[in-house]
Amino acid sequence: MSHINLIHLLNPQHFPIFTIMLYFLGAFLIVLFGKNRILRNCIAFIATGLSLTLLILLVKPIMINGGVIAYWMGNRVPAGGYAIGIALEVDALGLFFGLLVATAVFVSCLYSFSYMSEDDNEPQYYTLFLMLAGGVMGLVFSGDLFNMFIMVEILTFAAVALTAFRNRVTGALEAAFKYLVVGCIGSTCILAGTILLYHQAHTLNLAQLGTIIAGNLDKNTIIAFALLFIGFCTKAFIVPFHPLAADAHGAAPAPVSVLISGVLTKSGIYGIIRLAYFLFQLMNLGAVQFWLVFLGSVSMFVCVTMALAQHDFKRLLAFHSISQIGYVLAAVGLSTALGASAGLYHAMNHTLFKGLLFLTAGAVLHETGTTDLGKLGGLSKKMPWTTVLFLIGAASISGIPPFNGFASKWLIYQATYEKAVETGNIGFAFVTIVALVTSTLTLASFVKVTQSVFFGQLPKECEKAKEVSFGMRFAMSILALLCILTGLLPNLVQKYLTQPAAATLFNVNKYINAMLGTGLPESGAAEFKPIGVWNPVNWLMLLMIALLAICIVAIASKYDAVRENKTEKVAAKYSLFYGGEETEFSQVGGGDLFWGFKHNWRHYFSFMHDLHSGIVNDYSLWAVVALALAMVYALIVL
Repeated sequence: MSHINLIHLLNPQHFPIFTIMLYFLGAFLIVLFGKNRILRNCIAFIATGLSLTLLILLVKPIMINGGVIAYWMGNRVPAGGYAIGIALEVDALGLFFGLLVATAVFVSCLYSFSYMSEDDNEPQYYTLFLMLAGGVMGLVFSGDLFNMFIMVEILTFAAVALTAFRNRVTGALEAAFKYLVVGCIGSTCILAGTILLYHQAHTLNLAQLGTIIAGNLDKNTIIAFALLFIGFCTKAFIVPFHPLAADAHGAAPAPVSVLISGVLTKSGIYGIIRLAYFLFQLMNLGAVQFWLVFLGSVSMFVCVTMALAQHDFKRLLAFHSISQIGYVLAAVGLSTALGASAGLYHAMNHTLFKGLLFLTAGAVLHETGTTDLGKLGGLSKKMPWTTVLFLIGAASISGIPPFNGFASKWLIYQATYEKAVETGNIGFAFVTIVALVTSTLTLASFVKVTQSVFFGQLPKECEKAKEVSFGMRFAMSILALLCILTGLLPNLVQKYLTQPAAATLFNVNKYINAMLGTGLPESGAAEFKPIGVWNPVNWLMLLMIALLAICIVAIASKYDAVRENKTEKVAAKYSLFYGGEETEFSQVGGGDLFWGFKHNWRHYFSFMHDLHSGIVNDYSLWAVVALALAMVYALIVL
């Protein structure tokens, strides 16, 4: 009898619920037994490691064999096509995001064992850490809209608490409060949208909602879509919610920054994809495609320029994180098989290289006590291993071959250009240019960071710095290795991970049939026609677009400089230099290598500086205005 029960428990059908339960059970056990450091670390390691293992075991039945797991709690099943009870549903898309979450959580946990060893209240840290992981995993695997909201609440409050964990750090409590206020606005939007949909359809099951709502949009349903969309945008930190990410990343411990960047943002992107492709099935509409692509393009450009203006290591990385999420949203918004695959590929790469970069920033903070670029320098002499790992992450995010960022960005360039050719809409070609400009500015920004932190003169304050512990280096090395492998093997990554996940976006009926057994006709296999990551013939096209992008930046800078020279008189003794104002004339250090560029664009940066006041009332107003604009746009075009 026990043998039969064991076989039943080892059925992959149960793995998704086991994964969620392991995180929450681990959090509960740490509350009980967490005072013992060894036992606490063992519980966290087993919970995170076993969860990742279970999801890896699902790759073959779901990703390769094309299966879908529908799991009803308490053996309750749909009766006559009507869904009753709480259910989980895991298709290739859900498993893809689940793997991203589990990987980031496991590596962050390994890093935390050394990084957090000197902090007070470690048991509370690991409890909140595992609750955050469980909340995101529950959101990704939930087949019920209300339970997605419950998981959003759990992950939001866990993230707020972890942001404020080091409450003696300047700005930690303020950042947590901002996140709490705006995060609650987002959660309220999700709850309000859920209520409206329940009032319309009298069900909360995602599959059944998809059968009822699709093609039957009325005013209430459209408002519900706008509410849910803005709610999940707050979790992804899409513009105009990007300042929250910078504040949270700057204050939170490095492992938590990895979760915010690699896990929380993905929960928002996942929610947006489920809404647009599955629940409302609106991605065949050009207006919705424009909406997603526009927001993604704005996010990638605005946040990369904000990153250039930063002098704090972690805040700079935070803005870059949202800039890279902009790539994902823009690619997924194309509503093409190649675009979806490229966007998911970049989402995976973002988790890897951004996690690596935040961990290296944590290593620097751990040894020097600061992330101020003006107070750092020359650390390659003291921390050579961390320097090499940082350079791998910097090359990856900058899109330099053969690292993973190049592969996914190259596919995004192809997808946007292909969309422009197919539709005859030059706007999509402009998105390609924006993506290339953003990538160029990203590289420039990381040249600045590399010079400021790891090269140049070593300050006296950093002379006592040394290489971090083996545990921290091992965690960073895992992500660095994955950055290399996923860049060198793009065909395998697409075949076994991103293409199966992307294909689910264009076969919604398969998701519905697996949950309800309705027998709806399913779509054929999605057709992926990538030009090829390493095909040299197509580098000419990339070069031409890159040159056009560079020309646009150069002309804009030149125009601004010429215009200013007409209205300002520069003292003769400054004419030999960049042409700066007298009060700004000084030796340019590693922390500000691009002073000339920022001087030419100073009106833009001044405007952005004034706009980002740091006041929670202003950020709350942004959320309300964004919601109002989303509602108006949705009511007009849908």
